[in-house]
Amino acid sequence: MIVGLANPGAEYDFTRHNVGGDAVRELAREHQRDLSVETRLRASVTTFTTPLGLITVAVPTTYMNESGAAIGPLMTRASLDDPRAVLVVHDELDLEPGRLQLKRGGGLAGHNGLRSIAGVLGTQDFVRLRVGIGKSPHKGAGADWVLKKLSGAAREELLGDVARAARALDLVTTEGLDAAMARVNGSRRD
Repeated sequence: MIVGLANPGAEYDFTRHNVGGDAVRELAREHQRDLSVETRLRASVTTFTTPLGLITVAVPTTYMNESGAAIGPLMTRASLDDPRAVLVVHDELDLEPGRLQLKRGGGLAGHNGLRSIAGVLGTQDFVRLRVGIGKSPHKGAGADWVLKKLSGAAREELLGDVARAARALDLVTTEGLDAAMARVNGSRRD
C-alpha cells in the first residue's frame, strides 16, 4: 500500500507540503486510474495490478496532522496487517530540494503526518519515500515555506519533483523496494 500525504483543498495545491499526495496522484494517472473518495476510509483510493501484485494507493482526505486516521481503514481494505507493507510519501525539510530517499523505518523528523501514522500503527517501522523540499532560507518561516502556493519556475521544479517521485514509486511496484532504493536514493534534479 502506498499513501501520499497532503492537505485537502485547493488552497494547498502547488505547495511543497502536498508533494507526497501529488506523487501518488501522478502514479495513479500513469496507471490510468482515478482516485475516488471513500468517505468511510477518509481517503481517496484506487488499486491496480503490477508485476509484484495488487497495489492500493491512497491520499488521506484528512489534514496532514491527522493522516493516521486513514491508515487503519486502508490497511483493512487492503488486507494488510504488517506496517512494513505501508509506504508513505512525504515532504522532507532535511533533504535538499529535489532529492529523493527511500528508506525503511526511521525517525519522524518533526513531521506531524508521520507522527500521526506512527501513532496509529504503533511503530515507526514503515517505508518512506522522502521528497526533499529543503528548509526555508528565512529562519522561523517553516510553515510559510511548506504551505506557500508556488508559481513560475518554483512550481515547475515542484512538478518535476512530483513526476520523479511517481517514477520512484513505480520502480518500487515493478522491481521491489531494494532495487528501487539502489536506483533512487540520492537522486537529484537533472
